[in-house]
Amino acid sequence: MIAADLGWTPELTTKEGQMAQSAEDVARESVECYNAGDFDRLRSLLADDFYEEELATQRRLEGADARVEAAQHWKQAFADEHGTITGAYPSGDTVAIEITWEGTQTGPLPTPDGRELPPSNKRFTVKSVEVLEVEDGKIKVLRHYFDLMTILQQIGAMDEPETPMASRLHRAPRGR
Repeated sequence: MIAADLGWTPELTTKEGQMAQSAEDVARESVECYNAGDFDRLRSLLADDFYEEELATQRRLEGADARVEAAQHWKQAFADEHGTITGAYPSGDTVAIEITWEGTQTGPLPTPDGRELPPSNKRFTVKSVEVLEVEDGKIKVLRHYFDLMTILQQIGAMDEPETPMASRLHRAPRGR
């Protein structure tokens, strides 16, 4: 008789003796934490040596506190912002998740140079990908890819191009 026949399944545990979650479970929970504005719970999902590369802003956030602070700034600017996971692609301790982010800019948005974009009360929708590396049930590395230019255009902080880039590229003269 095997353990499963007895109704027993082995539990995965972390070094701290807690139930281990899959990388996908941890990734999903991190988005749920952000959506709920539960930054204490978000912090609890981050490893001591956590870092994030937020590629659209060219920021590297070192440590859980920096990640939580950045998330709080986004949430203060877009209080109703929420992410909807549209795909998850796990591979061992790494997972890539596709997310559609939506929200309304009702608060100031800090910029990398220390200034702020004033509230526009305009909505945005943008797709993104987060690649997370999870170790012992904690996020160790997060790489976040999203289209900042589209967000800035949708909230009115940047002019939209008269013609989308793809259209201009297709009309460009071909080399000889």
